[in-house]
Amino acid sequence: MPPPDFKLSRNAFGRLVFIDCDGRTEAAVVPVRAFPLSAPGERIAIVGADGRELAWIDRLGDLADDVRALIEDELVNREFMPEIRRIVGVSSFATPSTWQLETDRGETSMVLKGEEDIRRLGRTSLLIADSNGIHFLIRDLAALDRSSRRLLDRFL
Repeated sequence: MPPPDFKLSRNAFGRLVFIDCDGRTEAAVVPVRAFPLSAPGERIAIVGADGRELAWIDRLGDLADDVRALIEDELVNREFMPEIRRIVGVSSFATPSTWQLETDRGETSMVLKGEEDIRRLGRTSLLIADSNGIHFLIRDLAALDRSSRRLLDRFL
């Protein structure tokens, strides 16, 4: 695979700067995943501040290490989606209810407004939106402990 025909760097304000093959630059660009959950390392667009696509990346793994690191760092900061490891408890089986969770980012609580805020993403994954609009991911239902699955089953 040929190297991309662009370069990325950070400016003094920490924003990504895009430099195309002709040397034109555009500041404050952002990477956007086409399929953030099903193919997080593939199909990523570099988008300008005006929303226009500047570059397309088929696979992050094809990029030079420095460019890939800049994109991955920006995506981590932009896409806050904690992954639920364990459901410690729920305040009520009626909604709204407060859930105590262990996530990949630590312990937290969230308020589930209604069962409609739990969406299936295929056979084994769920996306749960809390009352503040934060999305929590359960990547693999089978990986949850028995107690967590039992609590979750009451809402599905």
